[in-house]
Amino acid sequence: MRFLYFLFLLLFTLALPAQDEADYYVLESIDIPEDIKLEVGGMDFLPDGDLAVTTRRGEVWMITDPTGTPAYKLFARGLHEPLGLSYHDGAIYVAQRGEVTRLVDRNDDGTADVYETVYDMPLTGNYHEYHYGPLFMKDGTFLTTRNVGWEGQGVSKSPFRGWMMQYDPKSRELIPFAAGMRSPAGFGTNLEGDIFMAENQGDWIGSGRITHLEKGDFAGHPASLRWAGEPGSEVNLKETDLNDDFKTMYNARKELGNVKLPAVWFPHGILGISTAAVIADRTEGAFGPFAGQLLVSDQGQSKIMRVALEKVDGEYQGVVFPFREGFSSGLLRLNWGPDNALYAGQTARGWAATGGKEFALERLQWTGATPFEMYSVRATETGFDVEFTKPIAPGSVRSSSFAIQNFTYLYHHNYGSPVVDIKSNAVTSAELQPDGKTVRIDIEGFRPGYIYELKVNGLQSGDGTPLLHDFGYYTLNAIPGGGGATEEQQQDLAGEESAAKRPTEMPADWGGSFDEEIVLESALGMKYKQQYLTTTPGAKIKFTFRNPDDMEHNFVLTSGKFGDRVGLAALDLGLQGAAKDYIPDMPEVLVHTELVAPETEDTIYFTAPTKPGTYEYVCTVPGHYKVMRGVLVVKGAPSR
Repeated sequence: MRFLYFLFLLLFTLALPAQDEADYYVLESIDIPEDIKLEVGGMDFLPDGDLAVTTRRGEVWMITDPTGTPAYKLFARGLHEPLGLSYHDGAIYVAQRGEVTRLVDRNDDGTADVYETVYDMPLTGNYHEYHYGPLFMKDGTFLTTRNVGWEGQGVSKSPFRGWMMQYDPKSRELIPFAAGMRSPAGFGTNLEGDIFMAENQGDWIGSGRITHLEKGDFAGHPASLRWAGEPGSEVNLKETDLNDDFKTMYNARKELGNVKLPAVWFPHGILGISTAAVIADRTEGAFGPFAGQLLVSDQGQSKIMRVALEKVDGEYQGVVFPFREGFSSGLLRLNWGPDNALYAGQTARGWAATGGKEFALERLQWTGATPFEMYSVRATETGFDVEFTKPIAPGSVRSSSFAIQNFTYLYHHNYGSPVVDIKSNAVTSAELQPDGKTVRIDIEGFRPGYIYELKVNGLQSGDGTPLLHDFGYYTLNAIPGGGGATEEQQQDLAGEESAAKRPTEMPADWGGSFDEEIVLESALGMKYKQQYLTTTPGAKIKFTFRNPDDMEHNFVLTSGKFGDRVGLAALDLGLQGAAKDYIPDMPEVLVHTELVAPETEDTIYFTAPTKPGTYEYVCTVPGHYKVMRGVLVVKGAPSR
């Protein structure tokens, strides 16, 4: 009978049509006139249903009927790269580089005639000093966030760079709220009104993440602590309190106390490369089965992730899942429309994204069908309770249905971090709970301070539907009941390096000389500055890759027109990708550099192919290979 059950289940599953995210959430483009460069920096819906959009080019557009046939009218212009907009109490508030500005249309002609400086702040001219917000709170105050500057590492050379600030319109007081931010491009609140900030990978930031912030919190980047002693600050740390010796944020938290751990880590390259907007599903089910959960956009990978949170020992932690990819440009801003659809404002100039377009405005709508998904993950004293969106076929629940491993990131001054200290967790039991939708998993080697990858294989819903997405990542800051890691569970956190096909010393048989020296540089926008290189067959080459960009890149030369194949293979490395510099072990890889941090370079020596032809080179950091690529053309007579 058991065999017949599984045979029936297999035949039923094979009869089902293939699943796609679009079966559940449909993505539609909103028309933009050809003469408008709608590089969305911020947007908000007005009470009458109009959509106000500010662009990075300094304009504010009013879009009437955005849910139907949109019409555009210029409301304001001349702003300095605004990266946030909010409507409040009859006015539009915009976060420019150097101030928050209140825009008012006094004569109702559809154009702003008041540009009022709410507050201003000094700038050094550093390109990385972006400014985001404002986010209005229930008490009438609002919050903004400020990037640190970038000079090969994060710097805070003007007051409160790297901070979240709170402004009280009644007292006109600007209050330091929280510190420790590098590039806090997006922030929002959950249904309870608690604040969550999205952070981007960089120095001291191993990977993307979201952090719950309260007044006086320190979120991890030490440059901001230069201003911790200023009036109004409740942050009680100094820059000198932080160093690489802690190894992880979890250890720094144990030693220093006031280091706010991320509520959820987003594994770099797997679930985004540049986290952006944070928005709660407030539609009460009109957008699908995930009401109350958080949706987080990613600018670089043009997609949205879904987050389910819980509180353990009074602090947030939780799980992130894939949700919807395929947006047309860099997904920077999200807003709920009056039609309960999710509107996505996008930009990619200078911040290249996998979507491919320079900018876009799109709408995501629920089809009414419920996907079979992991709905949430909750920690127990010995493992996890994994809840699904649909009842589960009881016969498909087995311990082997779940594969779990845990890892962490280094907390150091270097740019980003490899995945370190990976350990598999044996699943000792998996039991379906009485609700029919939750599986309780017990595992071995449970330890706090780590991120847990949960992969599901072969689990079926009661109607035979397979999972739409079969993995998620849970951030375990604390085990319910107070369990902690033993000394034996604390491992050496040294990262791995990829040495294969990366010759960093000149071969001895070259006699101390080479035929050609090639210098390749990255360029802003996820590109190589030189996309066409030439050499001769068999040339001895000294090759240097310089990276003046503000994100990590590498150079991988393929054995032909294999850029796509190698890029996809790098993506498939999963958690091991960063530890291997995103270099897949395959014959199509001829030579490569290491993963080159911003403002650094790597030099290798190699002999050009002896066969004339075209050899593609790509950056294999996930999401980069589609746009960051070039060709090395080998032609002419062989080198002597």
